[in-house]
Amino acid sequence: MVRRRVSNPLALAVLSCLSERPMHPYEISTTLRHRGKEDSIKLNYGSLYSVVESLQKHGLITSRETTREGRRPERTVYEITDAGIAECEDWLSELLSTPVREFTSLEAGLSLMPGLSPDDVVLLLGKRAERLRVEIRTLDATFTEAASVELPELFLVESRYRAAMLAAELAFITKLTEDIASNAAGGVSVWRRIHELRAEGVSYAEIIADPVQYLGEEGRGLQMPPSK
Repeated sequence: MVRRRVSNPLALAVLSCLSERPMHPYEISTTLRHRGKEDSIKLNYGSLYSVVESLQKHGLITSRETTREGRRPERTVYEITDAGIAECEDWLSELLSTPVREFTSLEAGLSLMPGLSPDDVVLLLGKRAERLRVEIRTLDATFTEAASVELPELFLVESRYRAAMLAAELAFITKLTEDIASNAAGGVSVWRRIHELRAEGVSYAEIIADPVQYLGEEGRGLQMPPSK
């Protein structure tokens, strides 16, 4: 991965807008919102101004003129530089061509979920699945509306990707929930028994000290390796 002078994804969106024509920050914000880009890129006015300042500092954009309409505050119109065009094209090419390992909050939660009981996890994953269904239905409504006005599919591509990722996550979560609830997933019975023992007052340290005693042969996988 190339180390970018400005790495905020919002910066790429700003460069992309300015590669079309010069704009002032409010116009950039309005353009991005009108195109629905706030669903894919975190966008707020305060951070937009910070990004614009950073891009100017690094020579990727430059101020073109300052205008005033009536009693409104002055607005600085920015345009992209040659260096900014090169950065925009290179950055976008990298994003589209190079997979990046990104750690998600769900992944972190799944890795640590044995800290809760299996029954609690089943309940919580069920809530997540319902929220995923709501979001999928919202996107489906967006696609239906877009089709009614014959919006080109190109303008929906990031939403289609989002819908596909949500559908894949929902399928995974649904299967995982079923496997935990039925003890079909390997290790769930041990996980469940550990929480039963802890509810009875047995500490986790005691269980790990002699897992076979508390968990039977299935507990051998929890035995700590001998210290050196």
